Amino acid sequence: MRLLSALLLLCHPCVLLGQAACQPMVGHVGLRDARIWMQATQEGHVLLECWADSLDAPSAADLHSASGEVLALNAWTHTFVVGGLEPGTDYRFRITLNGEEVSEGLTPDRMAFRTQPLWDYRFDPPDFTVALGSCSFINEPAYDRPGKGYGGGYSIFETIAESNPDLMLWLGDNVYFREVDWGSESGMQHRYSHLRRLPELQPLLGACPHYAIWDDHDFGPNNADGSWIHKDWAKSTFESFWPNPSCGLPDRDGQGITSAFRFHDVDFFLMDNRTFRLNPDNLTRTPRMLGEAQIDWLIAALQYSKAPFKVVATGGQVVSDYAAYENFAMFEAEREMLLARIRDEDIHGVVFLTGDRHSSELSALELKSGQTVLDFTCSALTSSTYDHSQEPNHNRLEGTSVGVRNYGTMTLTGPRKERVMTFRTFDAEGELLWERSFAAADL
Repeated sequence: MRLLSALLLLCHPCVLLGQAACQPMVGHVGLRDARIWMQATQEGHVLLECWADSLDAPSAADLHSASGEVLALNAWTHTFVVGGLEPGTDYRFRITLNGEEVSEGLTPDRMAFRTQPLWDYRFDPPDFTVALGSCSFINEPAYDRPGKGYGGGYSIFETIAESNPDLMLWLGDNVYFREVDWGSESGMQHRYSHLRRLPELQPLLGACPHYAIWDDHDFGPNNADGSWIHKDWAKSTFESFWPNPSCGLPDRDGQGITSAFRFHDVDFFLMDNRTFRLNPDNLTRTPRMLGEAQIDWLIAALQYSKAPFKVVATGGQVVSDYAAYENFAMFEAEREMLLARIRDEDIHGVVFLTGDRHSSELSALELKSGQTVLDFTCSALTSSTYDHSQEPNHNRLEGTSVGVRNYGTMTLTGPRKERVMTFRTFDAEGELLWERSFAAADL
């Protein structure tokens, strides 16, 4: 299988033999550190060097570096972690593989990043925009089910890149494992590699920092739960391809892919809706989506957070009260418990970001204690779409249901004590379909 995976990689039209398989991707960027992901086409030693963009001719003393090995075992991927950086600074970087600079076919202007500024106690937090999307199916006829391709409209990735977001958050089903994929770790790696080498994706890979969660199709078979025997392969592959700041729930010995990060004045919580899941068709145990330990961690983190908006990314819809498919309403007891604990802990500014549904919409729920909880569902990027506007989701905001390929944005604006969050949905060509704004003080 390793040989087969290698041959498939080398046969892709976007591969640069002996160089990088695709544009390097910036992952989590903090105030003093950054994560840069790359995929090569052969084993070897890799070195990343970065320097402040303000330097015309950086000396050896100006360079920050990180190194490692790319191995076939990890699909020739590596995530560099570069530390000792200065806040609020633009950096450029270069990568060498076995002593040779990796440059062929890459866009040098996209080999750059900016550390977050140290704004606290100094000035208002910067305005910023997060691009959002889920459900990315890239056709591969040799392994797809017979018939019309399920994916299409790949230019949406170029559209997102052209909008210049400050970061991109992938909301699950970021790849679709096929039957040929989920039976081996190399098969899972091939599916990710197939997406990363997509020509239309290259500008977006280098456009901004990327963060991700997963859902069933990048975890295992359709609707897979925690009983999936190869969730260890799925996690290993996820870690190889997504440079999140961490990976795993601290209270459960690092199980799953749970993580969190701060971007300017907003706290983001990246949830795992698969590892601890027990599907609703179980008759002898109580179904769960997130699990008690993960919810305990989330509530404690939300309660501690002083952010005006607390953004929780998870695969299935949370606020929708339509109990069907994989919505949280199918896990009634756990959903009620989660919302009750948000209410009882008096947590304000909670915003869920969800995917899964192959359609987009914005839902809002006012809790009995007065808080309003939002849920922005963004789907689908390139997979097929459906019109769900007639579903009985009583919490859907009128005029926000979208049944075509689309992406979303979440923009933060305003002074520190008057922050406003604006949600927008765009079609694949970048045309605005709707927008809604909410002040933090109203949530």
